[in-house]
Formats: sequence, C-alpha cells, structure tokens
Amino acid sequence: MAVPESNNPSGERPSARHAAWRWATPEAQAVLATRDLAAILRFYRRVHGHSQTETGALLGYDKTYISAIELGKRRLTDVTALRYVADQLSLPSHVLGVTDPADTDFRALVQFGHSTVRLAEIARQAGHASEAVAELWPLVARLEARAKDGHTEREALRLLADARLGLGTALGNVLPEERLSTAAHWTAKSLDVVAFFNEPALTTTALRMHGNELRKAGLLGSAVNRLIRAASLAPNRTSRAAVLPLLARAAGAIGDALLFDNAIQEARALLNEVDHTSLVNPVALYEIELRGLMGTGRTRVAIRRAEEGAPAPSTSVAPQWRVIELITTGRVRLLAGDHQGATELLVGAVREARAQRLPHQLQRVLRAAGGTLPAATDAADQALSKLRAEMAA
Repeated sequence: MAVPESNNPSGERPSARHAAWRWATPEAQAVLATRDLAAILRFYRRVHGHSQTETGALLGYDKTYISAIELGKRRLTDVTALRYVADQLSLPSHVLGVTDPADTDFRALVQFGHSTVRLAEIARQAGHASEAVAELWPLVARLEARAKDGHTEREALRLLADARLGLGTALGNVLPEERLSTAAHWTAKSLDVVAFFNEPALTTTALRMHGNELRKAGLLGSAVNRLIRAASLAPNRTSRAAVLPLLARAAGAIGDALLFDNAIQEARALLNEVDHTSLVNPVALYEIELRGLMGTGRTRVAIRRAEEGAPAPSTSVAPQWRVIELITTGRVRLLAGDHQGATELLVGAVREARAQRLPHQLQRVLRAAGGTLPAATDAADQALSKLRAEMAA
C-alpha cells in the first residue's frame, strides 16, 4: 500500500518552528536510531505535514522517487547525496550513516556547539523557546549519534550534557502539561553524562534544571529531592541562590510550609549578596512567594502580600515571568473575591502566553479561572486550541 499523501487529517499545517519539538521525543529518537532513510522520511513528512510531492521538491526529487524510497524499492547510497538530504532536512549526517574520516566537520561542531547552547538560552529567556528547541535538537542528535558510534571525547560529552539540559528546559516552555515528561526526559539524560565529570557546579546546575522540569511534569516528590540535593552540592552562594527559588516553588507545590519558608527566606537574604538574574530577583521571588503561600494554605497572607504590590524590577526579567506573575496574581485576586481584577489579569496572561506560545501557562490560566471567570476561560481555551493546532503533526 502506498504511503498516503498526507498524514495530517486535521488539515492544520504546523510550521517548522512549532514542529521541531517532535524530533526530541522518544518516538523520534527511535526512528533516527534506525538510520533508515525510508522511516526518517515518513516521520519527517508526518511531523511537518508534507506530502511526498512537497518533500520531493525540497530534496530535488519527484514524488515517485520519494515513494520508492519510502516503500524500500529504491535505496540512496551515494555519500554526497546522503549529506545533501541530511542538510535539507536539518538532520545530522550521522543519522544517515555518513561519517567524515578526518572528523573536520565534528571539530567544527564542537567549536560552535557551545555558542549554539548559549544563544539558545538567550532566545529562551527572551521568550523564543520554540527557536531554542529548533537550534538545539539537531546539535543533540548529532552529538548522540557521535557518542553511539563510540566517540566519547571529554569536550564532546560536556557539550552533550549542556545541550541536553538546554533542550529539556526549552521544551519545558513550549510543551503542554501532558507532554512535559519529554522535557524531563532530556534533563534526566544530562545527568547520565554529568556524573562522569564530578564537578559540583555542573552537577548542581543539572540537578537544578532537572528538578524544575520534574516539578512542571507533576513529579513533585522527585523534584524536591533533586533540588534539595542541588542546594546541598552548590559550591558557592551564587550557585545555591539559583537553586533556592526553584526549591521554594516545589516545596510550595507539595504543601511543605517549613521547607518553603526556609528556602524563600534564604533566597531573599542572598539577593543582597549575588548578582540578580531572571530567576534570582525580587520580582521572581514575589511570584514564588505568592504561589507558595497559597500552596501551603496561607491564602490570607498571600492576599495581604499581593495588596502590597510587586517590587520594582532589579534586572531584566524574562517575558515568560510576566505571564507567570499575572496568573499567580490573578489567582490571588480571585481568592480575595475580586472577580473583575482577576479576569483582567488572567486575560492579560492569556494574551502574552499566546504571543510567546506557552501552552503550559494557558493551562494554568484554565485552572486558575476554575470555571468562575468565563471571559478568562474562553480566552485561554481558544488560545490553547490554536497552539495545539500549530503543534499538531
């Protein structure tokens, strides 16, 4: 039976930017591991919603040739052609079994790989997590293929750890709640590599980032354990300060008032001793405090704290933090009986979450509205439906 022209019955056409995350899923990893061009082409078309004609046009082949490859009737073995196909599909050439004996291509990858990780983090912090995913997953795939071939240079493994962490964190921004386990999967994989380096700073960072993705995926006990360990291993105040806000957030989520209070108080004290970042700053701690107070059953204290207002920003705050703060403050307003104020805050959060493509935050809005704020609920539902359509393959 011939492969159908389209595997996307909804008719929605996902953009490459919003489809990129699917290449980081376990399903994609299994397909790439086969190094079978037929399977990879079928998966590529399904992810991007392409027909065989469109994929053929991208690669410079006609539809019948693509069909023959997918059906196993034709095989592409020429190294130059395989390199070209890999480049056009934005795949690492290792995936198609192409290697360079001189390894010059790989040396260039390592040279620029760290820049890719840094630029992806800047993009994520600027509210462009989808772009970060699109940059990082080809790097991760290439490094993993290299490691699978038995090449385990120390520099390459360190880059792999950083890239996995960056990919997992970026995915944690762009995926809806039911798929957040994919983000935690990648940060967990970084721990496998980090263990070989025995560097406290690196281990602390990996545990911190993995713990936060576990929290977002709803694995709260495991998240708290990872974050407590990260705080205990932190080699200096700056490293510890980066862990404490996330530990406070996780402690609030499980309702551990003592752990929450200790973490938020120490984090606040360290604000005077370390440089402020997008996470370690008064605005972020204000939102974490409000959420933690509600999570530990101290709603009245949260309301009083919200009435005092948010502190002035002390540094540039990532756009997604504005969305997070609006949702949390909206929840507090609703608990205080201010339905109009809560609606305005949550609708504003929907608008910004839609612009930044943050499905997880839209789902938070739906929970915050709790069926009592129809305007906010409708706005979040519509925005989430559009995002799901864009991500569908």
